[in-house]
Amino acid sequence: MKPSVVEIWVWVLIYGGLLGVCTGLAAERYGLALGEPLVTGGSLVASLGVLLIYVRSRMKE
Repeated sequence: MKPSVVEIWVWVLIYGGLLGVCTGLAAERYGLALGEPLVTGGSLVASLGVLLIYVRSRMKE
């Protein structure tokens, strides 16, 4: 995989995960049952993005 593709995935995963976390927190505020899975899933997706930052730092140009 090319480094530029990894960089794109890093930002997509981080921002997508944080959007999921924010949406889940808003849903929890209104007592919806979907809130907790959204927060959990969003956190995992954002963590995967952070992991890809490490992977990208180890790639050769």
